[in-house]
Amino acid sequence: MSSFFIFDNRQTLDQAAIDAYVARAPATVAAFGGVYRSIYGKMWVVEGDYRPLLPIIIEFPSFEQAKAWYESDMYQELKQLRVNAQVGTGYLVEGLPKLPWYAKLLAKLGIGGPPKR
Repeated sequence: MSSFFIFDNRQTLDQAAIDAYVARAPATVAAFGGVYRSIYGKMWVVEGDYRPLLPIIIEFPSFEQAKAWYESDMYQELKQLRVNAQVGTGYLVEGLPKLPWYAKLLAKLGIGGPPKR
């Protein structure tokens, strides 16, 4: 099932390093089946005190592939570049399963389909 890395750049310390990261990171993401789903997109915090500043969401086909990307030799130099160039947070979240019974349950509950009018 899909899994999502969510990163939030809270403060940039070295813009040139971030620019170098941005130029090279997408190829490593793609090599592991990842797809950027949001880069600094519009946000609306509805609960709590957390205020994301510059969030990025990357979808991978599985939790294992996402971890493999993050821990890969291909990404290590870039990860270190990013970590040294900004202050932020990052975490990996597993998505919902794509099982027929689960889809039926969601449909029965009115979740996951097109909005009802």
